[in-house]
Amino acid sequence: MTELPKTFDPASIEARWYSHWEENGLFRPERPDAEPWTIVNPPPNVTGSLHIGHALDNTLQDILTRHERLRGKDALWVVGTDHAGIATQMVVERNLESQGLKRQEMGREAFLEHVWEWKAQSGGQITRQLRRLGCSMDWSREQFTMDPHFVRAVNKVFVQLYRDGLLYRDKRLVNWDPKFGTAISDLEVETREVQGKFWHLKYPLEDGSGFIHVATTRPETMLADMAVAVHPNDARYRDLVGKRVRLPITGRLIPIIRDEHADPELGSGAVKITPGHDFNDFEVGKRAGFKAVDMLNMFDGAARVMQTQDGFVPAELIGMDRFDARKRVVELLEEGGFLERIEDKTIQLPYGDRSGVVIEPWLTDQWYVDAETLSKPAIDAVRDGKIKVVPKTWEKTWYNWLENIQPWCVSRQLWWGHRIPAWYDDQGNVFVAETEEEAQREAGNRPLRRDEDVLDTWFSSALWPFATLGWPDDTELLKRHYPNDVLISGFDIIFFWDARMAMQGLQFMKDVPWKTLYLHGLVRDAKGQKMSKSKGNTVDPLGLIDRYGADALRFTLAAMESQGRDIKLDEKRVEGYRNFATKLWNATRFCQANGIGASETIEPPAAQLPVNRWIIGETVKTVQALDLALAELRFDESANTIYHFVWATFCDWYLELIKGAIDEETRKVAGWVLDQILVMLHPFMPFVTEELWNALGERPYELILAKWPMPDARALDPEAGPEIDWLIRVVSGIRTARAELNVPPGAKLPLHVRDAAEVTQARLQRHAAALQRLARIETISEGEASGGAAQIVVDEATYVLPLEGVIDIAAEKARLQKAAEAAEKERDSLAARLNNPSFVERAKPEAVEKARADHAEKASDAEKYRAALARLG
Repeated sequence: MTELPKTFDPASIEARWYSHWEENGLFRPERPDAEPWTIVNPPPNVTGSLHIGHALDNTLQDILTRHERLRGKDALWVVGTDHAGIATQMVVERNLESQGLKRQEMGREAFLEHVWEWKAQSGGQITRQLRRLGCSMDWSREQFTMDPHFVRAVNKVFVQLYRDGLLYRDKRLVNWDPKFGTAISDLEVETREVQGKFWHLKYPLEDGSGFIHVATTRPETMLADMAVAVHPNDARYRDLVGKRVRLPITGRLIPIIRDEHADPELGSGAVKITPGHDFNDFEVGKRAGFKAVDMLNMFDGAARVMQTQDGFVPAELIGMDRFDARKRVVELLEEGGFLERIEDKTIQLPYGDRSGVVIEPWLTDQWYVDAETLSKPAIDAVRDGKIKVVPKTWEKTWYNWLENIQPWCVSRQLWWGHRIPAWYDDQGNVFVAETEEEAQREAGNRPLRRDEDVLDTWFSSALWPFATLGWPDDTELLKRHYPNDVLISGFDIIFFWDARMAMQGLQFMKDVPWKTLYLHGLVRDAKGQKMSKSKGNTVDPLGLIDRYGADALRFTLAAMESQGRDIKLDEKRVEGYRNFATKLWNATRFCQANGIGASETIEPPAAQLPVNRWIIGETVKTVQALDLALAELRFDESANTIYHFVWATFCDWYLELIKGAIDEETRKVAGWVLDQILVMLHPFMPFVTEELWNALGERPYELILAKWPMPDARALDPEAGPEIDWLIRVVSGIRTARAELNVPPGAKLPLHVRDAAEVTQARLQRHAAALQRLARIETISEGEASGGAAQIVVDEATYVLPLEGVIDIAAEKARLQKAAEAAEKERDSLAARLNNPSFVERAKPEAVEKARADHAEKASDAEKYRAALARLG
């Protein structure tokens, strides 16, 4: 047995134990015959650093992994990082610009060499930080989404999808980021509400008979208008359909067409149609018979005006930035008498979530995946129960998105990433193959140039559950660990990553990627607000680890992770759970001081004393409750179960009950219970539990490889449980009465017992010493007490504490009466406010929530004061 220091210092043990576990291969011990269990981490960006969302996500994964390892399974936690195309290229370009270098001037090969150098030097920050959190990942198999075997897997998937007709090249509108010069997905677009304008324009009819009025938030795109649309049922324009208008500035003639997209109730009921620069207009254009190749494009990749195919754009506008062009176009319209009026209006604008610039709908050739076809098996997998979604409420979101899914644009105009395995000859014929040699053979050895684009980062990370296990090779690891058992994911990447993994897993492995998908919420600040740098309310998990230890942060996140709800992270909770670890530390020191050490048995020791039979039963009940909560992925319930058992049942009651009467039986039982606590708590608080486990005596193995407790129902004692429960209720009742009535803490009082049944009298005799010590009782006797007294009823018996001469009973009654009335007044006032629909509907949610909490508190106070008055008779 190693004597523990008086003070619990997390920093002194965490790095030491983590190094020991990793260096000795304890995160994945050799268990070839054990049942496999598998989880993959959402690979963090190689550019990343640990934020509080990562801390939550990985803590939950580690709890499950450590739990399954303790249950004897061959638990594999796959770990790695994502190359993160845009994010990484952005970081490296910024670094280069600070040195006066530009990517375009360096050339592709030199730039990529620089990225790989940066990745080698700086790219592993987050994996080092995950170690600080205590994540027991299999680092010996750490992966990167651009490792050679991963590149091979990505190329194989691309080629196979192409050959199966599920991947193709097409000219369509994309979300174009002018800052990065690449297409981005719908999911990477952030829509913001901004103050904008509506420009009301007059387009002259070709025959000179008048005008048609349109309104637009983007007057500059009129240079690429291809039609004006009116609703088929709009009688105002029935005679104009089929006629043409002459576009101001350019003079180009465009038709007036029918389409239900035009809303007769909005503005003039006529809308300008620019298929090359608006997603709705693109669909209108297709319905009108315009081919994508003929749709006009008036911007280049930097969102500067360029000449359209028909050559009508005035020379003075060529090369202008889109927003400068807007000003000049408006001036030209006004000069020509075509600007009717300008209206201030709140509008929705799309922004790139990384670049922060306004996204441009842009007509361009890109590679697309037929997501609609791939989505059908993913929909069925959830519907048929092959994938269990937790919480179940997210199933509706899964169905809604996948049933309405659009073609997935997978090409990106970047240099960093998986380069698209497609080659072109001089005539533009494409050859899609896994290698250049293969493409060359297909092309008959003609000169070929490779596609310049790379793949969307999510295309490669969608293969994570099987490519990390060796696919496309048929490895033993793949056979053993696919499908994975569970995926822990933030709900915010359900479409980015989760759904795409399901689609690719079912397509290439013919099975789901994981059996359970657990979706957790966001971590918000203590007031429930979303964290952001601009608000200054972000929380640094590493700072919390520095102050309170990794165990305290992990336990906080687990205890607050309630299915279907966001977490309101209050630093006081982290401090509170650090105090919890300290309490366990001190309890272990108490055990050591009393000769209690490591248990010699996994089975409960034989016990005769009721207090020992009781704590064994309570331990078994805790294991049962913990097993059920973890099986249902109820992290808050599992953390709170072990917390209350350790703090209240073991520390506050059992250790107090056995003080002064620790015999050999009690030593064995206490040592066994403490061992069970350390095993059950280990998935949540791995560092402090491992330290205490090893300090209690020589062990054949570290705690990380211990055996999870077996909840043997035979250990539940039908007599000892009720007996100790009775003792706890009597002591608690007396303590509560003393506190409520302001009895001096040091005062020892006589206790009179009335109406006690025979079984209660026997219990009083057996536990008299404990009752006197824990409740500050001087003597215990039967009968009434004279004068003022407090009365506590437990079961059939009444326990009377004489208070004459101990407190001023009249003054105490007056104090309690006054306190009860004040609490009732506040309670009723808050109830009236909460019953007022105007308050509940109009007040801020946090104000309503606070009112409800205050009401509950005042109601409880009022009840407590009235109960105390009743005790005084």
